[in-house]
Amino acid sequence: MRAGETAALAGGLAYTTFPAERPPMTESLLAAARRTPRDTWVVVGAVSASQYLNHAYLVLFPPILAVLSGEFTVGLAALGVALGVQGATNTAFQLPFGHLADRYDRSIALGLSSVLGAVGVLGAAAAPTFEWLLVAQAVIGVGVAGHHPAHYPLISDSTPDDLMGRAYSLYGFGGSVGFATPPVLIAGVVSAGYSWRIGVGVIGAVGLAYAVAVTWLFAARVDDTITAPNRDEADGSDTDADGSIGSRARGSWVARARAYLRELAAAPGVLALALLALVTSTSGWGFTSYVVVFLQDGYGLSLSRANLALTGSYLVGAVAVFVGGDLSDRISAGPVMIASFATVGVLVGVFALGTVGPLAAVALVLLVGGARSIAGPARSKLTDALSPSGATGTSFAITTIGVMLGNAVAPPAFGYLIETAGRRAAFLAVAGVSLLAVLLTVGLLARFGDA
Repeated sequence: MRAGETAALAGGLAYTTFPAERPPMTESLLAAARRTPRDTWVVVGAVSASQYLNHAYLVLFPPILAVLSGEFTVGLAALGVALGVQGATNTAFQLPFGHLADRYDRSIALGLSSVLGAVGVLGAAAAPTFEWLLVAQAVIGVGVAGHHPAHYPLISDSTPDDLMGRAYSLYGFGGSVGFATPPVLIAGVVSAGYSWRIGVGVIGAVGLAYAVAVTWLFAARVDDTITAPNRDEADGSDTDADGSIGSRARGSWVARARAYLRELAAAPGVLALALLALVTSTSGWGFTSYVVVFLQDGYGLSLSRANLALTGSYLVGAVAVFVGGDLSDRISAGPVMIASFATVGVLVGVFALGTVGPLAAVALVLLVGGARSIAGPARSKLTDALSPSGATGTSFAITTIGVMLGNAVAPPAFGYLIETAGRRAAFLAVAGVSLLAVLLTVGLLARFGDA
């Protein structure tokens, strides 16, 4: 949503946004929360809970790669492929879900993806062979694909512009806690002598219950002007002025593909952000996928302690994301992103060299979690600012394609690198990719501006 537009909130209330002024440096987070519309809390809270599950699904298996390797008798590179399959299907379904959110109904996209993701997780918990685990990972990827295309336009159309960074902070907090859950829950179940399948099954059952609850909530409590697409703004809507189905809806998939290409060409800034997201995601997923393995084999930590370090990094990130959102609103998105990517590169480089002790290594993992989370709200705010009018869902789908391509590429690539060149080389490569993101961010800001 852009300045000067009017958005309706649940209950028939409405507000109009004007060119947003940065909040006073003296305004506290508590003061900002008090002036947030009640219905904004409903939407942002529900979507943040969805992001919690979305991120939990993404890190089901990195905490227990050694356990899975023994049970399915496969190597680290093969498990990297299993992780990448989820990222690949996630990538493939981003634009279809973005089209559904931008042209039909955001709540349908959210509900459908929530159900599919939960079903995939339950399938993974019951997988009898490695091949079935791959199938379940593919289904999880399809389910996760619908979250971001629905989440971001829902937040954008329900939140005043001058609170957008803080809204994305709460949203990012949900995702960070979601990342932190599987290492504690699943590794805890395994450490207690039970099967990993129990922990994964619990997450799937919670996800299915949420899918039912959020579908009801958006149908009963959220105004249609928030869940429906901004048809009056979107060029090429499927509906004609008389309410009939337009020529685009009657067209072939080739015509739809051409329409997507036109949308991409009209948003070069979003494409640049997608490339940046690919680079930062490759670095992030390379670190996340194998940091537990590195802590075990490189620093001598037990499985439970290594997973506690991973969980701790996400919890630190859950706090840091609020700092990132606040800084994005008070300063701007660009400097926050640059500082985040540069800090991550330096910290991962020190971690990779192995010159510190186990306790210091854990501290580095925690700091990486905080440093990388600071960039999340800033990137979301910049994506919202560079999105073409009426195509917020598709724009975030495009940037999420970059994220998920990184998720698809990083696990098999760095898994292979670990097996062939060693842990140090792999994690130095992770650090180098993060520093590359700094250069890309500087170029992006110079070309398209800041937010």
